[in-house]
Amino acid sequence: MTEPLHLVLGAREWFELFFHYLSLSLLSVGGAITTAPDMHRFLVDQQHWLTDAQFSASIALAQAAPGPNVLFIALLGWNVGLNAGGVLTGLLGILMTMLGILIPSTTLTYIAAQWGHRNRELRAVRAFKQGMSPIVVALLIATGWILAGTNSTLQGGALQNWPVWLLTAVTAMIVWRTRIHLLWLLGAGALLGWFGLI
Repeated sequence: MTEPLHLVLGAREWFELFFHYLSLSLLSVGGAITTAPDMHRFLVDQQHWLTDAQFSASIALAQAAPGPNVLFIALLGWNVGLNAGGVLTGLLGILMTMLGILIPSTTLTYIAAQWGHRNRELRAVRAFKQGMSPIVVALLIATGWILAGTNSTLQGGALQNWPVWLLTAVTAMIVWRTRIHLLWLLGAGALLGWFGLI
């Protein structure tokens, strides 16, 4: 991680962080990672509570670690808290972001899953499930675009970083058209990075 920022966050800012994650929770169709572009806009571009490097490193570290996908949100909250003062505020950051992202979505998911299961034969329920697929794919592409764009900015521009874009496109096609397990692709990407090819 990079050098922490030195922030002063009052109760208003902590509640703003919490309420922002409450609203993002209801948009996290396909997983919390699909809301990463708006998290970047809010935390890095608008509030300046995190740097680009802290944001990208939080997501990369959480995605590389075993466990649920939502761990990157805890790391983002932790880094906001560290930038605002230290370990105790880091724990407060985790609490604000995790409760904010989990409460609405888990409640809504539970209620909707119960209703959807009872009414699974309705045409509207089937249409809703089919209609959500392209939305989830588009949100994942937007997340990849933000993360790859941050990497390109740090390393001298998008054209100089064409191998990353090519690897991204090839990996997306392999995932889409084959049944190769994603862990093999992650391992291949790690080896390419290890040898400095990307």
